[in-house]
Amino acid sequence: MKTIIEPFRIKSVEYVKTTTPEERKEILRKAHYNPFLIPAEDVLIDLLTDSGTSAMSAKQWAGILDGDESYAGSKSYFRFEEVTKKIFGFKHIIPVHQGRAAERILFTYLLSDIDKDGRFNNAGKGKFIPSNNHFDTTRANIEFNGAGAVDLVIEEGKQPKIIHPFKGNMDTLKLREFMQKYGAKNIPVCMLTITNNTGGGQPVSMENIREVSKICKEFGIPFFLDACRFAENAYFIKIREKGFEKKSIMEICNEMFSYADGCTMSAKKDAFANIGGFLAMNNDEWYSNCKSLLIITEGYETYGGLAGRDMEAIAQGLEEIIDESYLHYRIHSTKYLGDKMTENGIPIIQPPGGHAIYLDAKAWLPHIPADQFPGQAVVCELYLAGGVRAVEIGSVMFGKYDENGKTIPADMELVRLAIPRRVYTQSHIDFLIEVLCEINDRKDKIKGVKIVEEPKFLRHFTAKFDLLD
Repeated sequence: MKTIIEPFRIKSVEYVKTTTPEERKEILRKAHYNPFLIPAEDVLIDLLTDSGTSAMSAKQWAGILDGDESYAGSKSYFRFEEVTKKIFGFKHIIPVHQGRAAERILFTYLLSDIDKDGRFNNAGKGKFIPSNNHFDTTRANIEFNGAGAVDLVIEEGKQPKIIHPFKGNMDTLKLREFMQKYGAKNIPVCMLTITNNTGGGQPVSMENIREVSKICKEFGIPFFLDACRFAENAYFIKIREKGFEKKSIMEICNEMFSYADGCTMSAKKDAFANIGGFLAMNNDEWYSNCKSLLIITEGYETYGGLAGRDMEAIAQGLEEIIDESYLHYRIHSTKYLGDKMTENGIPIIQPPGGHAIYLDAKAWLPHIPADQFPGQAVVCELYLAGGVRAVEIGSVMFGKYDENGKTIPADMELVRLAIPRRVYTQSHIDFLIEVLCEINDRKDKIKGVKIVEEPKFLRHFTAKFDLLD
């Protein structure tokens, strides 16, 4: 059949409020033209993120009711540990409240010196962590510790129009050159994000994972995966990479992680959970030190800032995400949105990714320069036109300033339409397409924005903007 149907039934619904154009104009003004500052109840279709916004299953809710809230050694932790080890295969699993906590613990340990009294002292200056692309909190945790976050995605990954099956791949030639230049002393770990969020939700091939692992071993540098959307990446490998057509998603996942020394994961993505994550590794010494940091800031090692019910939801969600029928629906439903946008002349990163469609704001609004943030202008228009909330991934999120205060733009000016799992129906997506087409008809009249207030780190979350005349 050509129609891709949802492999689930809806048992509960949530009321969604509609607003008028006049109301949305005032709401956006009060939010300083930053969608993060808009109250959720005033959003009709929320595509800000797919993190923690998924609909949980009946079995996940049952697990929540059965959660064991013991402080130490709860049965919920042991189920969580069993499922994560079965899929990811690492020796040590450290639960945390979300993925950025795993990043903070890992990078605090790797980018610090430990003195004779066991204290961690920041020593990240002069150190670098390469990846295909670091996303926002990963980059911030690295830079907060004084180190450099280096992106080495393949050139095809920087070109929205180019069709390539694995645009999330790391450029292994550049990686080798980088490691030759800086050496293991200055590169405490190499990361690879699967799928590549910054680059358009694009997958990484098994061949690339294998080759990056090989280069890391050659230079004696540990290799970690950012595994937030590991199952979607595994499905892309199955349908696009020769030799994996007949392998199960579990088999592909097991092989992906067999090449790594550890991983970080936000379970708010591919585990359908509303909160939670983990840090996994094989190294005993790393585990001991990371566990100490966990206990200081997150909680005891068998709950890590989570309630037992959260660990039950994660364990069940991890078992559900590797169901191939769900992944088939997920990838094809995202593709439906991307194909419709392309048919209507709205430029996106090609081919459509897994968890989101990335609108190419630079190509769509060529009259708005990077220092007037075309992506931010688009997210404002999406809310004004239809109550749709999205996020800019461009020079607001990743741009920097030179010594004269001039904007150094990001490689791409994108708008991410992140689709929460099992939340929206076909009519929601069709309505979204209508909104995009309405904006497309008047895109030449859209004006840029300026920043009027911003923090030092992760400015896109709280920055305040104003419209340019």
